[in-house]
Amino acid sequence: MENMETGLLLMLVGMITVFTILLIVIYLGKLLIALVNKYAPEEVVPVKKVQSTSTSIPPHILAAITAAVNVVTHNKGKVVKVERKN
Repeated sequence: MENMETGLLLMLVGMITVFTILLIVIYLGKLLIALVNKYAPEEVVPVKKVQSTSTSIPPHILAAITAAVNVVTHNKGKVVKVERKN
């Protein structure tokens, strides 16, 4: 019976130790994240606007694309932007 009590006590001490160390790791990680965000914030890179090229899509091809989208989506879809790949 004494071995059982010693085993349970050892298990309890081990579990408390692991739990404590995990809490320390979690809170130190949160502190590190807060410090990095405060003193070294991420740089904001401005987004460059893409200039449209002089070659546009012919109107009959754009009409065919729009008609295909309408057929597939049962007139619920909408063509917002069509780009030409070179």
